[in-house]
Amino acid sequence: MTTRVTVALEISPKRTFATALDWPGWSRSGRTEADALAALTGYADRYALVARAAGQSVPTNGIVLEVTETASGGSGTEFGVPSRVADADRRPTSAADGDRLARLVAAAWARFDEVAAGAPEELRKGPRGGGRDRTKVVGHVVESDWYYAREIGVRVKQPAADDTALVASMRAAMLQALRSPSDGSPLADRRWTARYAAHRIAWHALDHAWEIEDRSTPAGQD
Repeated sequence: MTTRVTVALEISPKRTFATALDWPGWSRSGRTEADALAALTGYADRYALVARAAGQSVPTNGIVLEVTETASGGSGTEFGVPSRVADADRRPTSAADGDRLARLVAAAWARFDEVAAGAPEELRKGPRGGGRDRTKVVGHVVESDWYYAREIGVRVKQPAADDTALVASMRAAMLQALRSPSDGSPLADRRWTARYAAHRIAWHALDHAWEIEDRSTPAGQD
């Protein structure tokens, strides 16, 4: 049995992102289109854990990726961020759609928190000695979420990474914004639609959750 997963490609000369349009957070990159699509398929099992936590079932076998959109990326794509708002991201969201988006984003945050809590402080460095340690990765994600909150019309005091109450309050406000029905227009008179916001927020949390997982093991023990 095969399962069709619709995908948007965001292409730049040095990097391409493949994003599963109906699954916030399931977005991977590669040097070429083929590399990006292979990476997306390769992360199906890891993403499925998140989807199940949100009460959703995502296929892990028999996946057929169907590219329904292809667009040119920009400097954000080159930097390593899926930054293109796809046409499919401009679809309206009902209350049920919004609830599903919010549950998937919440599950992505929960996965990040779980991975970070179980990781060592010192993470394995890259081949040139680069890469943040755990506390700095957590701080980066919380700070980024604060900026993301502003993109969707949520204005709160910037929380410190260890202020769990304020982080939880900010996240709750962001989820409420995503749950609100939308006609597909950008939120807060800015650029992000509800669907793109869910993609971007969940992708960032999961990208760093998976980074921490991969860098928590000594070299050669992945």
